[in-house]
Amino acid sequence: MRKLIFTLFVFTFTFTTFAQTNTSNTTTKNQKKIWATQGIFSFNVGQGGSRNWAAGSERFTLQAAAYFNYQANRKWRKNIWENNLDLSYALINTNKLGFRKTDDKIDFVSLFRHSILKKNFLGIGAWFNARSQFHHGYDYSETPKRRISGLMAPGYLTFGPGFEIRSKSTSLFVSPVAPRMILFTNRPYSFNYQGGVKPDGSSEIPLSWHYNVDPQRKVRFELGALVSVKHRCEIVKNVTYSTRAAFFSNYVDDPQNIDIFWNNVFHLKVNRWLIVNYNFDLIYDDDVKLFGINHNKAATQLRSQLGVGFAAKFK
Repeated sequence: MRKLIFTLFVFTFTFTTFAQTNTSNTTTKNQKKIWATQGIFSFNVGQGGSRNWAAGSERFTLQAAAYFNYQANRKWRKNIWENNLDLSYALINTNKLGFRKTDDKIDFVSLFRHSILKKNFLGIGAWFNARSQFHHGYDYSETPKRRISGLMAPGYLTFGPGFEIRSKSTSLFVSPVAPRMILFTNRPYSFNYQGGVKPDGSSEIPLSWHYNVDPQRKVRFELGALVSVKHRCEIVKNVTYSTRAAFFSNYVDDPQNIDIFWNNVFHLKVNRWLIVNYNFDLIYDDDVKLFGINHNKAATQLRSQLGVGFAAKFK
Protein backbone atom coordinates (compact mmCIF):
# COMPACT_ATOMS: atom_id res chain seq x y z
CA MET A 1 0.00 0.00 0.00
CA ARG A 2 2.88 2.38 0.77
CA LYS A 3 4.23 1.85 -2.75
CA LEU A 4 0.90 2.84 -4.26
CA ILE A 5 0.65 5.97 -2.09
CA PHE A 6 4.24 6.98 -2.90
CA THR A 7 3.77 6.46 -6.62
CA LEU A 8 0.49 8.37 -6.71
CA PHE A 9 2.22 11.17 -4.82
CA VAL A 10 4.97 11.29 -7.47
CA PHE A 11 2.38 11.42 -10.22
CA THR A 12 0.38 14.15 -8.47
CA PHE A 13 3.48 16.21 -7.67
CA THR A 14 4.71 15.97 -11.26
CA PHE A 15 1.29 16.87 -12.61
CA THR A 16 0.99 19.88 -10.27
CA THR A 17 4.49 21.10 -11.06
CA PHE A 18 3.87 21.06 -14.78
CA ALA A 19 0.48 22.73 -14.34
CA GLN A 20 1.93 25.49 -12.17
CA THR A 21 4.78 26.07 -14.59
CA ASN A 22 2.35 26.29 -17.44
CA THR A 23 0.12 28.72 -15.54
CA SER A 24 3.02 31.01 -14.70
CA ASN A 25 4.10 31.06 -18.32
CA THR A 26 0.66 32.15 -19.51
CA THR A 27 0.45 35.09 -17.12
CA THR A 28 2.74 37.16 -19.33
CA LYS A 29 0.51 37.85 -22.31
CA ASN A 30 3.13 39.56 -24.43
CA GLN A 31 5.76 36.89 -23.90
CA LYS A 32 6.31 34.71 -26.95
CA LYS A 33 5.73 31.02 -26.28
CA ILE A 34 8.96 29.14 -26.93
CA TRP A 35 7.82 25.61 -26.08
CA ALA A 36 4.73 23.82 -27.37
CA THR A 37 3.63 21.65 -24.42
CA GLN A 38 0.81 19.26 -23.73
CA GLY A 39 0.14 16.54 -21.22
CA ILE A 40 -2.41 14.08 -19.91
CA PHE A 41 -2.91 12.45 -16.54
CA SER A 42 -5.32 9.55 -16.12
CA PHE A 43 -6.33 7.43 -13.17
CA ASN A 44 -8.69 4.48 -12.99
CA VAL A 45 -9.82 2.14 -10.23
CA GLY A 46 -11.61 -1.19 -10.47
CA GLN A 47 -13.08 -3.35 -7.71
CA GLY A 48 -14.64 -6.79 -7.64
CA GLY A 49 -15.68 -9.42 -5.15
CA SER A 50 -17.73 -12.53 -4.51
CA ARG A 51 -18.97 -14.82 -1.80
CA ASN A 52 -20.05 -18.45 -2.17
CA TRP A 53 -19.56 -18.18 -5.93
CA ALA A 54 -19.66 -21.72 -7.34
CA ALA A 55 -17.84 -20.84 -10.57
CA GLY A 56 -14.85 -19.70 -8.53
CA SER A 57 -13.72 -16.15 -7.87
CA GLU A 58 -11.59 -14.05 -5.56
CA ARG A 59 -13.52 -12.72 -2.57
CA PHE A 60 -12.06 -9.27 -3.06
CA THR A 61 -10.02 -7.57 -5.78
CA LEU A 62 -8.93 -3.97 -6.15
CA GLN A 63 -7.08 -2.50 -9.12
CA ALA A 64 -5.57 0.96 -9.45
CA ALA A 65 -3.61 2.40 -12.37
CA ALA A 66 -2.12 5.80 -13.09
CA TYR A 67 -0.70 7.12 -16.36
CA PHE A 68 1.11 10.37 -17.10
CA ASN A 69 2.36 11.67 -20.44
CA TYR A 70 4.00 15.01 -21.07
CA GLN A 71 5.40 16.45 -24.29
CA ALA A 72 7.52 19.56 -24.73
CA ASN A 73 8.55 20.53 -28.26
CA ARG A 74 10.37 23.53 -29.67
CA LYS A 75 10.90 24.71 -33.22
CA TRP A 76 13.19 27.53 -34.29
CA ARG A 77 14.67 28.24 -37.70
CA LYS A 78 15.65 24.81 -39.07
CA ASN A 79 15.85 23.12 -35.68
CA ILE A 80 13.39 20.86 -33.87
CA TRP A 81 13.71 19.62 -30.29
CA GLU A 82 11.07 17.07 -29.18
CA ASN A 83 10.73 15.57 -25.69
CA ASN A 84 8.29 12.89 -24.52
CA LEU A 85 7.88 11.49 -20.98
CA ASP A 86 5.75 8.42 -20.21
CA LEU A 87 5.11 7.32 -16.63
CA SER A 88 2.76 4.51 -15.63
CA TYR A 89 2.12 2.42 -12.55
CA ALA A 90 -0.58 -0.12 -11.68
CA LEU A 91 -1.32 -2.46 -8.78
CA ILE A 92 -3.81 -5.23 -8.10
CA ASN A 93 -4.80 -6.45 -4.66
CA THR A 94 -6.54 -9.78 -4.01
CA ASN A 95 -7.45 -11.43 -0.73
CA LYS A 96 -5.25 -14.46 -1.51
CA LEU A 97 -2.21 -12.87 -3.17
CA GLY A 98 -2.06 -9.39 -1.64
CA PHE A 99 -0.62 -6.47 -3.60
CA ARG A 100 1.13 -7.19 -6.89
CA LYS A 101 2.44 -4.85 -9.53
CA THR A 102 0.90 -5.08 -13.01
CA ASP A 103 2.54 -2.07 -14.68
CA ASP A 104 5.60 0.04 -13.93
CA LYS A 105 7.32 2.26 -16.48
CA ILE A 106 9.59 5.28 -16.74
CA ASP A 107 10.31 6.16 -20.35
CA PHE A 108 11.84 9.43 -21.57
CA VAL A 109 12.73 10.15 -25.22
CA SER A 110 14.40 13.27 -26.56
CA LEU A 111 15.16 14.08 -30.20
CA PHE A 112 17.06 17.05 -31.59
CA ARG A 113 17.33 17.55 -35.34
CA HIS A 114 18.51 20.14 -37.82
CA SER A 115 16.72 20.13 -41.16
CA ILE A 116 18.92 19.92 -44.25
CA LEU A 117 16.11 19.71 -46.81
CA LYS A 118 13.00 21.78 -47.35
CA LYS A 119 9.75 20.89 -45.55
CA ASN A 120 11.75 19.11 -42.80
CA PHE A 121 11.85 15.86 -44.77
CA LEU A 122 15.47 15.06 -43.89
CA GLY A 123 17.49 16.17 -40.91
CA ILE A 124 20.55 15.33 -38.83
CA GLY A 125 20.66 15.29 -35.05
CA ALA A 126 20.71 13.09 -31.96
CA TRP A 127 18.33 10.74 -30.13
CA PHE A 128 18.33 9.98 -26.39
CA ASN A 129 16.29 7.49 -24.36
CA ALA A 130 16.18 6.67 -20.63
CA ARG A 131 14.12 3.71 -19.37
CA SER A 132 13.59 2.17 -15.95
CA GLN A 133 10.87 1.46 -13.37
CA PHE A 134 9.74 2.94 -10.03
CA HIS A 135 9.72 0.00 -7.63
CA HIS A 136 10.83 -3.57 -7.01
CA GLY A 137 9.45 -6.37 -9.14
CA TYR A 138 9.35 -9.99 -7.96
CA ASP A 139 9.23 -13.51 -9.32
CA TYR A 140 6.47 -15.20 -7.32
CA SER A 141 7.13 -18.65 -8.75
CA GLU A 142 9.89 -19.13 -6.17
CA THR A 143 9.60 -19.40 -2.38
CA PRO A 144 10.52 -16.99 -0.95
CA LYS A 145 9.69 -14.55 -3.74
CA ARG A 146 12.75 -13.39 -5.65
CA ARG A 147 13.41 -9.74 -6.45
CA ILE A 148 14.03 -9.27 -10.19
CA SER A 149 14.03 -5.48 -10.70
CA GLY A 150 14.00 -2.07 -9.02
CA LEU A 151 14.58 1.61 -9.59
CA MET A 152 17.52 1.85 -12.04
CA ALA A 153 17.95 -1.90 -11.64
CA PRO A 154 18.14 -2.12 -14.49
CA GLY A 155 18.20 1.33 -16.07
CA TYR A 156 18.88 1.90 -19.77
CA LEU A 157 20.53 5.00 -21.22
CA THR A 158 20.89 5.16 -25.01
CA PHE A 159 22.31 8.00 -27.10
CA GLY A 160 22.66 8.07 -30.85
CA PRO A 161 23.75 10.72 -33.35
CA GLY A 162 22.25 10.12 -36.79
CA PHE A 163 19.72 11.26 -39.36
CA GLU A 164 15.93 11.37 -39.47
CA ILE A 165 13.39 11.08 -42.27
CA ARG A 166 9.87 12.28 -41.49
CA SER A 167 6.48 12.82 -43.02
CA LYS A 168 3.42 14.45 -41.47
CA SER A 169 2.66 11.56 -39.10
CA THR A 170 5.70 9.24 -39.29
CA SER A 171 9.40 9.58 -38.54
CA LEU A 172 12.37 7.27 -38.95
CA PHE A 173 15.62 7.91 -37.07
CA VAL A 174 18.80 5.94 -37.82
CA SER A 175 22.03 6.04 -35.83
CA PRO A 176 24.91 3.88 -37.14
CA VAL A 177 26.94 4.40 -33.94
CA ALA A 178 24.86 4.47 -30.75
CA PRO A 179 26.34 3.86 -27.27
CA ARG A 180 24.09 2.27 -24.64
CA MET A 181 24.60 1.84 -20.91
CA ILE A 182 22.80 -0.74 -18.78
CA LEU A 183 22.91 0.34 -15.14
CA PHE A 184 22.34 -1.84 -12.10
CA THR A 185 22.91 0.47 -9.17
CA ASN A 186 20.48 -1.00 -6.64
CA ARG A 187 21.62 -4.16 -4.83
CA PRO A 188 23.11 -5.94 -7.86
CA TYR A 189 23.53 -9.23 -5.97
CA SER A 190 19.97 -9.33 -4.51
CA PHE A 191 20.32 -12.70 -2.83
CA ASN A 192 17.36 -14.29 -1.07
CA TYR A 193 19.63 -16.16 1.34
CA GLN A 194 22.50 -14.96 3.49
CA GLY A 195 25.67 -14.78 1.43
CA GLY A 196 23.86 -16.19 -1.59
CA VAL A 197 23.98 -19.77 -0.30
CA LYS A 198 20.75 -21.77 -0.61
CA PRO A 199 19.63 -24.28 2.06
CA ASP A 200 20.78 -27.15 -0.19
CA GLY A 201 24.31 -25.66 -0.29
CA SER A 202 24.14 -24.41 -3.89
CA SER A 203 24.94 -20.80 -4.78
CA GLU A 204 22.47 -18.21 -5.99
CA ILE A 205 23.11 -16.31 -9.20
CA PRO A 206 23.52 -12.53 -8.73
CA LEU A 207 20.48 -10.68 -10.04
CA SER A 208 22.49 -8.38 -12.30
CA TRP A 209 23.86 -11.45 -14.11
CA HIS A 210 20.39 -12.00 -15.56
CA TYR A 211 20.77 -8.59 -17.26
CA ASN A 212 24.32 -9.33 -18.43
CA VAL A 213 25.77 -6.78 -15.99
CA ASP A 214 28.84 -7.47 -13.85
CA PRO A 215 27.65 -7.11 -10.22
CA GLN A 216 30.95 -5.53 -9.20
CA ARG A 217 31.03 -2.98 -12.02
CA LYS A 218 27.25 -2.34 -11.85
CA VAL A 219 27.25 -1.07 -15.43
CA ARG A 220 27.53 -2.54 -18.91
CA PHE A 221 28.56 -0.50 -21.92
CA GLU A 222 27.43 -1.43 -25.44
CA LEU A 223 28.00 0.08 -28.84
CA GLY A 224 25.71 -0.65 -31.74
CA ALA A 225 23.30 0.54 -34.40
CA LEU A 226 19.95 2.11 -33.54
CA VAL A 227 16.73 2.51 -35.52
CA SER A 228 13.72 4.33 -34.04
CA VAL A 229 10.31 4.59 -35.72
CA LYS A 230 7.25 6.47 -34.49
CA HIS A 231 3.80 7.02 -35.97
CA ARG A 232 0.61 8.74 -34.85
CA CYS A 233 -2.77 8.89 -36.58
CA GLU A 234 -6.49 9.35 -35.94
CA ILE A 235 -8.28 6.11 -36.82
CA VAL A 236 -11.76 7.59 -36.51
CA LYS A 237 -13.05 10.67 -34.75
CA ASN A 238 -11.86 10.77 -31.10
CA VAL A 239 -9.85 7.54 -31.52
CA THR A 240 -6.10 7.93 -31.96
CA TYR A 241 -3.31 5.41 -32.30
CA SER A 242 0.34 6.09 -31.55
CA THR A 243 3.26 3.70 -31.75
CA ARG A 244 7.00 3.87 -31.22
CA ALA A 245 9.54 1.13 -31.84
CA ALA A 246 13.29 1.11 -31.19
CA PHE A 247 15.68 -1.52 -32.57
CA PHE A 248 19.24 -1.91 -31.26
CA SER A 249 22.01 -4.21 -32.48
CA ASN A 250 25.15 -4.59 -30.36
CA TYR A 251 28.21 -4.66 -32.65
CA VAL A 252 30.39 -6.50 -30.13
CA ASP A 253 28.11 -9.20 -28.67
CA ASP A 254 25.76 -11.19 -30.97
CA PRO A 255 24.81 -8.37 -33.39
CA GLN A 256 22.30 -10.68 -35.09
CA ASN A 257 20.18 -10.73 -31.91
CA ILE A 258 18.36 -7.42 -32.21
CA ASP A 259 16.84 -5.84 -29.11
CA ILE A 260 13.30 -4.52 -29.62
CA PHE A 261 11.27 -2.06 -27.58
CA TRP A 262 7.79 -1.48 -29.05
CA ASN A 263 5.06 0.60 -27.44
CA ASN A 264 1.45 0.97 -28.71
CA VAL A 265 -1.31 3.20 -27.34
CA PHE A 266 -4.95 3.35 -28.43
CA HIS A 267 -6.71 6.39 -26.99
CA LEU A 268 -10.50 6.86 -27.05
CA LYS A 269 -11.96 10.15 -25.86
CA VAL A 270 -15.47 9.60 -24.49
CA ASN A 271 -15.98 13.14 -23.22
CA ARG A 272 -13.96 15.91 -21.61
CA TRP A 273 -13.09 13.89 -18.50
CA LEU A 274 -13.63 10.24 -19.43
CA ILE A 275 -11.21 8.25 -21.60
CA VAL A 276 -10.43 4.68 -22.55
CA ASN A 277 -6.80 3.66 -23.04
CA TYR A 278 -5.34 0.41 -24.30
CA ASN A 279 -1.57 -0.05 -24.05
CA PHE A 280 0.37 -2.90 -25.58
CA ASP A 281 4.14 -3.25 -25.08
CA LEU A 282 6.53 -5.77 -26.60
CA ILE A 283 10.15 -6.10 -25.53
CA TYR A 284 12.88 -8.45 -26.61
CA ASP A 285 16.26 -7.86 -24.97
CA ASP A 286 18.91 -10.51 -25.52
CA ASP A 287 20.65 -9.39 -22.32
CA VAL A 288 17.62 -10.14 -20.11
CA LYS A 289 17.93 -13.83 -19.21
CA LEU A 290 15.17 -14.36 -16.68
CA PHE A 291 13.01 -16.89 -18.46
CA GLY A 292 12.89 -20.60 -19.17
CA ILE A 293 12.94 -23.48 -16.71
CA ASN A 294 16.23 -22.40 -15.17
CA HIS A 295 15.60 -18.63 -15.50
CA ASN A 296 18.62 -18.21 -17.75
CA LYS A 297 17.16 -17.57 -21.21
CA ALA A 298 15.94 -14.52 -23.09
CA ALA A 299 12.34 -14.39 -24.29
CA THR A 300 9.81 -12.02 -25.82
CA GLN A 301 8.12 -9.94 -23.13
CA LEU A 302 4.48 -8.90 -23.64
CA ARG A 303 2.31 -6.58 -21.55
CA SER A 304 -1.12 -5.03 -22.10
CA GLN A 305 -3.29 -2.70 -20.06
CA LEU A 306 -6.90 -1.64 -20.65
CA GLY A 307 -8.16 1.24 -18.57
CA VAL A 308 -11.32 3.33 -18.31
CA GLY A 309 -11.24 6.29 -16.01
CA PHE A 310 -10.73 9.93 -15.21
CA ALA A 311 -8.39 12.02 -17.37
CA ALA A 312 -7.14 15.59 -17.25
CA LYS A 313 -5.41 17.32 -20.15
CA PHE A 314 -3.31 20.43 -19.88
CA LYS A 315 -0.90 22.54 -21.91
